Amino acid sequence: MRFRYSTNSNGKTEKKAVVYTKDEHNIAAGDVDKDAAYICSRLRIEGYETYIVGGAVRDLILGKKPKDFDIASAASPAQIKRVFRNSRVIGRRFRLVHVFFSKKIYELATFRSAKDGADGNTFGSIEEDVLRRDFSLNALFYDTEQELVIDYVGGVDDIRKRVINPIIPLDIIFREDPVRMIRAVKYAAMTGFEIPSKLKNRIKTDSNLLEDIPASRLTEEIVKILNSSCPYSIVSALDSFGLYQYLQPNAARMMARSEKFKQQYMASFEAMSEDTDEEKCQMLALIENYVEANTDWTDSTPELFRKTFFSARKFVFPMCPQRMELAKAIRQIFANHGIIIKKSRSLYISERDFYENNPETNEIDEIDDL
Repeated sequence: MRFRYSTNSNGKTEKKAVVYTKDEHNIAAGDVDKDAAYICSRLRIEGYETYIVGGAVRDLILGKKPKDFDIASAASPAQIKRVFRNSRVIGRRFRLVHVFFSKKIYELATFRSAKDGADGNTFGSIEEDVLRRDFSLNALFYDTEQELVIDYVGGVDDIRKRVINPIIPLDIIFREDPVRMIRAVKYAAMTGFEIPSKLKNRIKTDSNLLEDIPASRLTEEIVKILNSSCPYSIVSALDSFGLYQYLQPNAARMMARSEKFKQQYMASFEAMSEDTDEEKCQMLALIENYVEANTDWTDSTPELFRKTFFSARKFVFPMCPQRMELAKAIRQIFANHGIIIKKSRSLYISERDFYENNPETNEIDEIDDL
């Protein structure tokens, strides 16, 4: 075991991080994505400190194959863009860079300072950046060249103890960013780790803060859940904590009202967790049971698809799914009833068209057969 030191404001040298060697963290180099390692190497050659970070490091330590490899670097977005032509800068609140390799996308973030809180966008050092991260198990940095794990916050010990511990003090962690509550429950469901009592109580106390989260961010979290390897476990856990009502209020309300609907709705996520068909539309799990029960299948008019689209869109509110993804899911449901809906520009319903037909509300017509 090694240590990383730095000089404090008084000019004294102090220990900042524990550095684990490959014999201690047991990450197999062959499990590290080659393109992610190449990106780190290129930026290091250019003189920028760069690491694989977050959930990928956690999963590698647990012996799992990560779905995504995020990268953090001392390089600014503009500097990263100059190194990689196959990239683009994205984001408003946080400027990130997406680097493209074939069909794969790697997200690169610049080290940021914690002095402005969760909403700050000031570049900083690795020591500052780690303090912006939410939970210790996701605050580890992996050096692809020397095969080292750098741990500023005791994340390796927490992974070994199988516990979710926050980095930011409990009295401000969720007030800075309420979405962290969803992440805490999600990480626990994905790993089987324990959420300590104090953290559980804080989630229950602060859960109402999720009411003010923009629909775009809630949509982002739902998409991540759908893309995960265990959507059933995550949705079940969120529902038990009372958080799913902020992601999908209509579904949560119907599950509370009808045990039959809850069983059918959750069964869709369970089947999705076991399904290996990557081409299957993931939106199905959210809308299939509602559409099945709320669509008049005796209606043979051309307007049936549009009616169903509007109804499903209201059902998943405040989520803002891509119109093409929602239309794809509905076409699959229609196909199960022998109704083939061909792709057509006329089916791409505009936002204006949607809101003219449906006031901005989370109230929907109740299903008769619950």
